[in-house]
Amino acid sequence: MRTYVIDTHALVWFIGRDQRLSNTVRAILRDPNVSIIISVIVLVEIKYLSHKGRFAQTLDEVLEVIDRDSRCTIYPVDINVINKAPLDLNIHDSLIVGTALVQPETVTGVLTKDEAIVSSGLVPTVW
Repeated sequence: MRTYVIDTHALVWFIGRDQRLSNTVRAILRDPNVSIIISVIVLVEIKYLSHKGRFAQTLDEVLEVIDRDSRCTIYPVDINVINKAPLDLNIHDSLIVGTALVQPETVTGVLTKDEAIVSSGLVPTVW
């Protein structure tokens, strides 16, 4: 089974069927043999951006989708993630990358189009 860490926009765009989501990521997220790791920082960002009107989905709606999908795991920001989080990315990106770096033997990549994460080269990315 392939495992991916998902970035905020990829998750929200998938749930909202947004056309900005790449076909590659959409196919990965529809694959029943893929597991998805969601850093808790992604959920915090969804709550904040939904409140600011940037996302149509609320945190509760996103959590409902996650709860119904057994492939999804919410991963905490623990001391291991903090220790792996790179200092040259913004805090959200840093914790998403740190989540992937904590489990390098199981994570295939990060589903993101975020240029800072992609150009960092710290983790494989898919878009």
